[in-house]
Amino acid sequence: MAISANLLSRLATAVVAVPLILWLLFVAPPWGFFVLIFVAGLVGCLELFAMTHPGDRVSQTFGILLSAAASLAVYFYTSDPRVLMTVLVTIPVLAPLLTLARLGDMPTAALRACAMGFGPFFAAIPLTLLAVIQRDFAPGYALLAMSFAWGSDTVAYFAGKRFGRHKLFEAVSPKKTVEGAIGGLVGSVLGAVIGHAWFVKQLPLAHGIPLAIVAGALGQLGDLGESVLKRATGVKDSGAILPGHGGILDRVDALLVTTVSVYVYLRWTQH
Repeated sequence: MAISANLLSRLATAVVAVPLILWLLFVAPPWGFFVLIFVAGLVGCLELFAMTHPGDRVSQTFGILLSAAASLAVYFYTSDPRVLMTVLVTIPVLAPLLTLARLGDMPTAALRACAMGFGPFFAAIPLTLLAVIQRDFAPGYALLAMSFAWGSDTVAYFAGKRFGRHKLFEAVSPKKTVEGAIGGLVGSVLGAVIGHAWFVKQLPLAHGIPLAIVAGALGQLGDLGESVLKRATGVKDSGAILPGHGGILDRVDALLVTTVSVYVYLRWTQH
């Protein structure tokens, strides 16, 4: 199988990004990793609002500020249920009200109103939880969430290229296949096995493998969900910030879901 220029760009990006991420996870102070996550989350939100609010800089800026406030609140007040509940109930209620001031095209008003309340919860907060995992539990668990997402993505890519025959969800993502999706689950399980052997030895395989399957499957659905957003808004890639990967959302769509999966697991099993 020939190596495409796109794959070479992906590998080059990974060579630069992976060592930086590992250093921030395991060596730098926790706030260093949060800064990276915070910026990535806001870029992802900007990409989302650029799709749902094209050309409306005022609405995009408002969405970014709202997402930034939500991210900071979740990270610095993780253990305060009053702050978390305030974030949970105020954003979906207040954010759509901006649409009244920025009404624009009526047929898209409902999409824009819902997207403004949805954006912070879709991109900023899940990525913030990755930094919370690193700070409150262990850096290895944050790496585990990444392993589920990126292990799945990598193995699915090659499995789909080599064995792909049956379309998975052609209306949403024409290139994805059932065989690639199965390969993705194998990649997630490999992430759990490697994690158990290396960076989260305290995670028993009896927990790690089921968690990998659930997180990996949901992560693939997260990937498809982001594809729905792009297709519905007529966008090929969410952005072009990462060579070979498209935008931030294109790279973290599965990670958003695997992070939430690992976070929920840890909150219910760790004390």
